[in-house]
Amino acid sequence: MRILVLSFYYAPDLCAGSFRTTAFVEELKKQINPNDKIEIITAMPNRYGSFSEDAKEFEKLEENINITRIDLGTHKSGFVDQSKLFLKFAWQVMKVVKKREKYDLIYATSSRLMTAFLGSLIANKQKAKLYLDIRDIFTDTLESVFAKSKLRYVIPIFRKIEKYTINSATHINLVSKGFEKYFKNINNKIAYSFYTNGIDDVFLEYSFIQDKKNEKIIITYAGNIGEGQGLEKIISAMAKKLGEEYEIHIIGDGGRKKALIKNLKDIENVKLFTPVNRTKLLEIYKNSDILFLHLNDYEAFKKVLPSKLFEYATTNKFIIAGVSGYAKEFIEENISDAFTFEPCNANDFYEKFKKVETITNVNRISFVEKFKRENIMNKMAKEVYEI
Repeated sequence: MRILVLSFYYAPDLCAGSFRTTAFVEELKKQINPNDKIEIITAMPNRYGSFSEDAKEFEKLEENINITRIDLGTHKSGFVDQSKLFLKFAWQVMKVVKKREKYDLIYATSSRLMTAFLGSLIANKQKAKLYLDIRDIFTDTLESVFAKSKLRYVIPIFRKIEKYTINSATHINLVSKGFEKYFKNINNKIAYSFYTNGIDDVFLEYSFIQDKKNEKIIITYAGNIGEGQGLEKIISAMAKKLGEEYEIHIIGDGGRKKALIKNLKDIENVKLFTPVNRTKLLEIYKNSDILFLHLNDYEAFKKVLPSKLFEYATTNKFIIAGVSGYAKEFIEENISDAFTFEPCNANDFYEKFKKVETITNVNRISFVEKFKRENIMNKMAKEVYEI
């Protein structure tokens, strides 16, 4: 059997999509037979313009596993720039696929819909089985983000693309149970799974116990600084309410970083840092006192389950999350020593924060056992291979 793994991100890139797909391939190669072949087509590391890692354009991972990385050059994080980037990616993928033998199975993982759409085009053309791993509802997000923008006129086009993509699938995995109703309203006859994101071994093998106490209480956010996170709507107000006893550290990059910087004028207890690799990130988590997560106050984000939660929950750090909907339900059901507050509401944040007693012994052993990435991806890889 010939298997195509299609993902816009792959190791050594820095993002949830990369970590997830890389772990998936590691588990899939345990499932396949010696005569099977896996080809991974992805982009060269490109998640952040301010961070890059070297990677080969073509690499033989094992005798029957190859990876082709498409060089897309540097880019910005805006919608238009991302659209141009994907069109370039899609064009190059089609050129690569044309030179290959036909695939029997296509696995496409997608947060912005279009990689899944690309997978559906290839699958339909080659009459191959299609397994989609959906990490976000792109059109739902567009509807929230661009409700008052001229870009809202492209949404009906994406709705049609979305419907075509879903109806082309043999099987669909949704990383959030909050997506279920949305997708079943489009097609309730397809088989659905719900394999969430998970915890990588690198987090399980690391000790997050601080060597020494910080002079100030450090609250850390690590991740994308985009429209989805809405940090520019909350961080400055949080910083003012917390006062100089606390220091907020933000590690990352994204399309809304300039807006965030603008809102932090004259605020001294917030520090911004560029993206770092995982080794450095572990050290940052270790030296933090509290970990912070936030989603913008859009209706679409009530359905999502941020992958960052799985990293955060592996540490022995208290978690503060500005989320609602399914993410809030998930935290309250699964993650101890954490509290949620209404997104973009600094008053609600501070009211909740004042009620929290000092946490000294955080224990999330049961969570870690339940959500090990290796276990989740092993089950998912088996399902993919057997469809």
